[in-house]
Amino acid sequence: MKVRQTKRRGFTIIEVIVIVVILGILAAVIAPRFLSKIGSSRTSVAKANAASLASAMKTYIIDCGMPESGATIDILWERPGNVEEGKWKGPYVDNQEALKDPWTRPYVLRIPPEFNADFDIVSYGADGQPGGEDENADIINGKK
Repeated sequence: MKVRQTKRRGFTIIEVIVIVVILGILAAVIAPRFLSKIGSSRTSVAKANAASLASAMKTYIIDCGMPESGATIDILWERPGNVEEGKWKGPYVDNQEALKDPWTRPYVLRIPPEFNADFDIVSYGADGQPGGEDENADIINGKK
């Protein structure tokens, strides 16, 4: 009686190299598409948050009056020294993190504004610099 031996066969080095090359090509083609979607979603979140901060800023103005030129967005979280304690009904945001854009930089309160009538809430985008395009573009409340 003959006993058959079964041989276990693994991948050859050529097969492994071909698989790695194919995975590399797929990653090079697909990764930029996903990364651009992440950038556009951060921009959308920044626009929504700027609109929310603008609403909180309007409530602040009703309660405390127009802030001085050069005031920072922190006035929505902490009472400024020039505002009477009885007038300030804040904080006007849920937490201090709400004052930061999706790139973890604080939004900028611009008084006098460049775009809106009373104030601008601005995020300078991914690069954190004024100007730019796409993900690096400035985001200003109320601006399309």
